[in-house]
Amino acid sequence: MKFSQLVQQLGFSPEVTSLPIAPALDPDLLGVAAVEAAAKGQLSFIESERYSEQLQSTAASGLILPESEKLQELATAHQIAWVATPHPRLHFAQAIALFYQPFRPPATIHPTAVIDPTASLGENVAIGAYVTIGAGVKIGAGCCIHPQVVIYPEAEIGDRTVLHAHCVIHERSRIGPDCVIHSGAVIGAEGFGFVPTPKGWFKMEQSGCTVLEAGVEVGCNSAIDRPAVGETRIRRGTKIDNLVQIGHGCQIGENCAIAGQTGLSGRVQLGAGVVLAGQVGIADGVKLGTRAIATSRAGIIRDVGAGETVSGHPAIPHKSFLRAANLYHRLPELYQIVKRLQGKNDQAK
Repeated sequence: MKFSQLVQQLGFSPEVTSLPIAPALDPDLLGVAAVEAAAKGQLSFIESERYSEQLQSTAASGLILPESEKLQELATAHQIAWVATPHPRLHFAQAIALFYQPFRPPATIHPTAVIDPTASLGENVAIGAYVTIGAGVKIGAGCCIHPQVVIYPEAEIGDRTVLHAHCVIHERSRIGPDCVIHSGAVIGAEGFGFVPTPKGWFKMEQSGCTVLEAGVEVGCNSAIDRPAVGETRIRRGTKIDNLVQIGHGCQIGENCAIAGQTGLSGRVQLGAGVVLAGQVGIADGVKLGTRAIATSRAGIIRDVGAGETVSGHPAIPHKSFLRAANLYHRLPELYQIVKRLQGKNDQAK
């Protein structure tokens, strides 16, 4: 693909590129790569002037740049074709899709698949080897179910959803269209419900269900539990990383992003657009408002307001956390100051 063709397919106008393109500035692009690893014939991107040194050393034939005259001049000086945009990472992601499509098997049913006769399958469904589909399951059109997936009875899978190898969809779970469930993830298993008694723990049956709305993505080995009653719901567009635990009865808003090794206790509520960085822990029943952010390893034990950013364990407002962190390395010095003041106070007495 020529660089000029890529520019067209990404929807750019010539005014924001290195066009009009001389033959030397309209290279053939064969693929994409990180800027520091790119070779001739590859496209890359630079997100800010912070990475200007990488631009000067890259062998990339084409670049997606931010709206920075400095970077654009450098690219031109190094004879690298470029296009400028306020969102270089986004357009690079779109460019990747022009060169790479994930593996998708043909729309066939492998002879080793075990499908209950009461299950219904939409058109153009791909079902891999040793898949097990239970009674009353509904599979939408265009779904792709990779090998050794298990779908329990009465589950529903929406159109074009992809279930990767070894994931498990438990009974009565409802997964919307255009979702992706990665390998080893478990959707709708029993929540952790036990009632203490003098004789030990009494198991509370988890009769609820788990619902994933359209466009939800769940990473490898993550678990989203169903509650004793009612539902656990992940609203449309939310993205969940690997190794995430979402407890029974949680309500997750639209377009949230939850990074790896995060754990949500039961009945947690996240507003739309909440971002949880890696290894965040949230206590039972806590609510986070719209577009709240929790930084890595935050331990959240009380509600967080809309738009707030919290850090630390227990979590506090991020600015307060930064001030406290700045003082942390001075604690030995401050301790000595306090000791001296105490000594002077004792002498005065």
